[in-house]
Amino acid sequence: MILLGTLVNAVAIVAGSLLGCLLTRIPESIRKTVMQGIGLAVIVLGIKMSLGSDNFLLVIISIVVGAIIGELIGIEKGLNRLGHWLEHKIGKGKEGGIATGFVTTTLVYCIGAMGVLGAMDSGLRDNHDILYTKALIDGFSAIIFTSTLGIGVLFSAIPVFLYQGLIALLSTQIFNVVSQTMLDAMLVELTAVGGLMIIAIGINVLEIKKINVANMLPALLIAALGVPFMEWFSKLFS
Repeated sequence: MILLGTLVNAVAIVAGSLLGCLLTRIPESIRKTVMQGIGLAVIVLGIKMSLGSDNFLLVIISIVVGAIIGELIGIEKGLNRLGHWLEHKIGKGKEGGIATGFVTTTLVYCIGAMGVLGAMDSGLRDNHDILYTKALIDGFSAIIFTSTLGIGVLFSAIPVFLYQGLIALLSTQIFNVVSQTMLDAMLVELTAVGGLMIIAIGINVLEIKKINVANMLPALLIAALGVPFMEWFSKLFS
């Protein structure tokens, strides 16, 4: 089932939000320790993914070039500006209300490499491990968000399901463009690049250092295009 990972992710947000309505006072020590455990698990997943590359030079090039493109475009800044604009237009005067909780958590759950890569993995390989991990993170964070922002957090499950579901469904059509062999090679490098980005997400969760992961998103495209380019380049000079 292609949409299983997306469905689990949405249900986890709903369940976390409902639980958050009951647990209005969660000790800070519990929040911190659980999030640290989740952060460590995310890093382990990222390491496992990144070590599968058949051409680590391409992974490095993709991350470097992708990060440069992302910084020049200002993806992270643009998303932050969008968040402020939405808060101003929709959440104005409703602090702690439905609009604020909905807007804030929709941005948190939809924006990030884990959602994009996880949905693609669901669509291409029917593998939902990344989205299951994301569901765990989103579900627990929904408890925290709901306890502070209110029931509006629950409704963010709707755009999460639509956004990730659309990516998963569109990914199934990639077979019409490239061969199975080329797709397998592209997936290996996409997974490796995505793994490094997921490690960065784990570092962010652990609050070790703030990494602008959104600015690295172009690296996924660079990795995908780099595989056929490098194959063409090797044939040209062979």
